[in-house]
Amino acid sequence: MAFVTDKAELKPGLVIFRRGDVEHRMWYCRMKIPKADRYKTISLKTTDVELARERAFDQDADIRFRLKHDVPVFNHPFREVGREYLLTQEARAQRGEISAARPKKIRAVIDGALERYVGSTQVHLIGDELWGGYPAWRRVNGAGRLRRNGVREVSDEMAQEFADKEAERRTKVQNALGIRVLKPIKLAPSEERTVPFISDSTIRFEMSIFGAVMNFAIKKRYVPASQRYDERPKLKTMRRDEFTLEEYRKLHTIGRKWIAEADKPSSTWYRTVTYNMILIACNTGMRPAEMKNLRWRDIMPAKDREGREIVVLFVQGKGKSRKLVAPKSVGDYLERIRSISKATGLEDRVFTTVNGKPAKSLYVSLIADLLGKANLREGTQGVPRSTYCFRHTYATLRLQEGVDVYFLAEQMGTSVQMIEQHYGHVNTIKHADRVLQGMTGWEAPHPEVDVTKAKASKAAETHDKLKRGQHRRTG
Repeated sequence: MAFVTDKAELKPGLVIFRRGDVEHRMWYCRMKIPKADRYKTISLKTTDVELARERAFDQDADIRFRLKHDVPVFNHPFREVGREYLLTQEARAQRGEISAARPKKIRAVIDGALERYVGSTQVHLIGDELWGGYPAWRRVNGAGRLRRNGVREVSDEMAQEFADKEAERRTKVQNALGIRVLKPIKLAPSEERTVPFISDSTIRFEMSIFGAVMNFAIKKRYVPASQRYDERPKLKTMRRDEFTLEEYRKLHTIGRKWIAEADKPSSTWYRTVTYNMILIACNTGMRPAEMKNLRWRDIMPAKDREGREIVVLFVQGKGKSRKLVAPKSVGDYLERIRSISKATGLEDRVFTTVNGKPAKSLYVSLIADLLGKANLREGTQGVPRSTYCFRHTYATLRLQEGVDVYFLAEQMGTSVQMIEQHYGHVNTIKHADRVLQGMTGWEAPHPEVDVTKAKASKAAETHDKLKRGQHRRTG
């Protein structure tokens, strides 16, 4: 190194020196890391050579102690480790192991809330206190989108800061959409000086990224295994919002009128496709990502064991794929879309723009408009409904009809645990007669009804036994 002056070797692998490219005369030491092709350079913060020698030996002893007790030798701020982790996730997305949108969400969390909380903190200094304190810090220093989480008062400065961040976010969205922003977007803070709290679901997701970065640091040996944080604080879980059967029927009726009110051909086209997509979603339980990926080649007519016509769909999303079954009516809804679509080849997407290009947003603004027309924009919890609510509607209606939770989980590509966690309230309503049994003013089910059900159940059981016996004999 050309800038090194006054170099002196104290022992093999340990030298002190001055720098010729700076004005001060401070000493530095450079140490060879044992069993590694790496060096660590440290400023000794003294101009006295004897004191520099003493401090250099102290630093050497400290490095050996760190190596012996598995303590990181080099400094690693959380932001640097987070970016390293992000690169691994972007590589996974390129290989198709995770969705392309996942790294974008991870980047937003790492560069956003986590940067403000622990961005400059060395990862080996992140302990239980910083981990456990994140939910409280996030609620105080963040603003949510929905007032269902409650509101809190903020100072004028913080209100302006939140408004500036929202303006910055909107500018980025405009640029991403290719819209030229001629004047900087500015937002005035709310005069009420109140903002919604950050939701628990947001905090839970951010802490999952926080924990993933710390686990990555363990794999890289930046921190010991004791700094693994998989368990997250118990936070409130919001029940999934769905449409009731009455609301679904209302949406059906309003949807037809909504199409008829379109004032130009392109509007009629988009409203027709959106309306039929809603019917398909409510009758299949597909995720929005699965509907985006659906191609015409993935739709196959079939028949069930009784010879009734059904539709089999091969769906892909969340890095997984499966086949699901749907009634013949879903095939009719799909044919309505095919009859007006400009993209009907086997490899073409089902849900497209009027010009035949894949739909990126799945008609979000159109769905919001239709829900507004039907006065169904918000659910019982005061939360604006989204495309995902159609999947929840499917699950709720199927459970109300008595579909076995195991078969429903297979159909929807999720776990029995998730079904029970988010739709357990359906069973309570379905079995209200048993829940309310013995309460004042509530009569037990009529005995004759119970006898009838018992006879029907026994007859079905006998029928199944006879069929199994015939199968054994023919086999």
